[in-house]
Amino acid sequence: MSYKYLVIVESPTKSKTIERYLGSQYKVVASKGHLRDLPKSKMGIDIEDHYQPNYISIRGKGPIIKDLKRLAKKAEKIYLASDPDREGEAIAWHLSYLLGLDANEPIRVVFNEITKDAIKEAFKHPRPIEKDLVDAQQARRILDRLVGYTLSPILWEKVKRGLSAGRVQSVALKLIIDREKEIADFVPEEYWTIEGKFKKSKSFTASFYQYNGEKCPLNSEEEVNKLLAEIDKTKAFLAQEVTSKERNRNPYQPFTTSSLQQDASNKLNFRTRKTMMIAQQLYEGVSLGRKGQVGLITYMRTDSTRVAESAQQEAAEFIKDSYGADYLPDHKRVSKKAAGAQDAHEAIRPTSVLRTPESVKRYLSKDQFKLYHLVWTRFVASQMASAKMKVLTIDMAQGKVCFRAVGSRLMFDGFLKVYQEGKKNKDVILPDIQKGDSIDLLDLLPEQHFTQPPARYTEASLIKTLEEIGVGRPSTYSPTIDTLQRRYYVKLVTKRFEPTELGEVVNTIIENYFSQIVDTKFTADMETDLDAIESGQREWVEVVDQFYQPFIKEVEKASEAIQKITIKDEPAGFSCPECGSDMVIKLGRFGKFYACSNFPDCRHTEAIVKSIGVTCPKCQKGEIVERQSKKNRLFYGCSLYPECDYVSWDKPISRNCPKCSACLVEKKTRGNKQIICPECDYKEEKQA
Repeated sequence: MSYKYLVIVESPTKSKTIERYLGSQYKVVASKGHLRDLPKSKMGIDIEDHYQPNYISIRGKGPIIKDLKRLAKKAEKIYLASDPDREGEAIAWHLSYLLGLDANEPIRVVFNEITKDAIKEAFKHPRPIEKDLVDAQQARRILDRLVGYTLSPILWEKVKRGLSAGRVQSVALKLIIDREKEIADFVPEEYWTIEGKFKKSKSFTASFYQYNGEKCPLNSEEEVNKLLAEIDKTKAFLAQEVTSKERNRNPYQPFTTSSLQQDASNKLNFRTRKTMMIAQQLYEGVSLGRKGQVGLITYMRTDSTRVAESAQQEAAEFIKDSYGADYLPDHKRVSKKAAGAQDAHEAIRPTSVLRTPESVKRYLSKDQFKLYHLVWTRFVASQMASAKMKVLTIDMAQGKVCFRAVGSRLMFDGFLKVYQEGKKNKDVILPDIQKGDSIDLLDLLPEQHFTQPPARYTEASLIKTLEEIGVGRPSTYSPTIDTLQRRYYVKLVTKRFEPTELGEVVNTIIENYFSQIVDTKFTADMETDLDAIESGQREWVEVVDQFYQPFIKEVEKASEAIQKITIKDEPAGFSCPECGSDMVIKLGRFGKFYACSNFPDCRHTEAIVKSIGVTCPKCQKGEIVERQSKKNRLFYGCSLYPECDYVSWDKPISRNCPKCSACLVEKKTRGNKQIICPECDYKEEKQA
């Protein structure tokens, strides 16, 4: 079938959905991500010529480029509809170069959601490629290349081959190591609390609050006993002050990338990589039976909480119809722009609140449903009325000793009707007490406590901290965490990050010799500079040069000063299955692996399994991990083996077959990749 217009997007999934919306005159194809990049074999930047990058076609992308050129020749007009962010703008710019298009012509189309109305509207307003966005992406890419390809050879020479250093990655590593030092240096301090049991028509509890009208910390048992000696258990306490206040509890704003990753980690136990993978599926489109492929959420890489007027209106109508007019806020919710936020896109929200989680549940995998439910409820709640609480505070005294009881009652649930943050709060009902009333003392319960060290970072808390200090952007959080673990600079122990010896060595080198790289303010300022390039306020060459000149001087000094460092093996925590000796974790040329400590007498080694972020389709408890057979062939199995014996030679993905609901797998056939069902004849083109 002939076509007039060629539309190029990033992924095959999107191309199918968008082509259906646009009609027969449009052919929509996928670039499958970037087609050009800096070469891997060398720096690829001409520092003497104003840091000009030397872009080349990415290995393996030749057939795609050739096919796009062939299709472009047949089209009257070409539109570039890659993702609506810096990376997407850069992909469009590279495509314009490869296809000989004028980037100043209206060839760029952007949309925040993949729905029929959004796509149709976007194609009414094509625009030129925004060079400022391209420059911002290019500056980040060049800065990262300058840091990585300059520091990595030093780390290879002085520590171990295969290591790397990066701007955001190094700051994240330093945060984890600094937290470990805080924990090691922490000295617990003793403190005490006293809980009193009282009665006035019914029993209730109160806590020691003040002594002689002032807050009085209790730091020892001696102080507690001294205080208790002043209380006569046979005498009543008098109600000194009774206050009742109404408090509003406002809903959280809709999700940004960071807050989605944090909430999915805390509530769903999803890793950041898994969250972004599933969010991408929901954004690009899910088959809803006869309705076809539909994008369920808006673009998932954003630091904005802004919501489109039309989405707010739809949400208001839905809330009124579903819960009543009382659940609408008095005033329209207005998002607050966070410091450092680019605010280029909307918040992450459902493309239509009318597609409730339950109405699409049968079309989604379990993990897709969980994440969609999270996004949908958070957004709907953000557009609802505040919850109203009644808080009652009673101060009771005997002599100089004062206890305080605090009760609360939910008067109106508001947004809590659909969304709870943390554990559900229970009402604490206090008896009816008036000022001057006598209250019986039933018992006093002193309890010793010790202050606790700060907790190690989880994925969620690390992302939150990086965002708060202005380091990184929505697109960088997940790959940063992946890199730290892949390089074995940190390890996850009970879902919290602990640095490895290797991570500490790398951090020490960077901190001692390249202090700017791990300076949080410097790195945050660099993010601000990149934003300034995007808004046209700064030139990218100037920003890169401002960083590189002092950096290269540090490198020249450090390469002479750093001494060779030997990394010790780490205990693996299990025994060699062949000789019974302890297994250790070694670092080889291609990364970490398990080896017998009895080498060379015993040469047993094992690969360290890697999770692919997919829940086991058989037991629904474990995660699918990469394993290697005795012949070194890669296969996939459940992390809970031998309790669960699920195995597959083909890579499982987080979607179920639309025909039989079995777990789909990615199959390699003659150099190509397909998504197939192992239980029936269903198959589809591999997603990018």
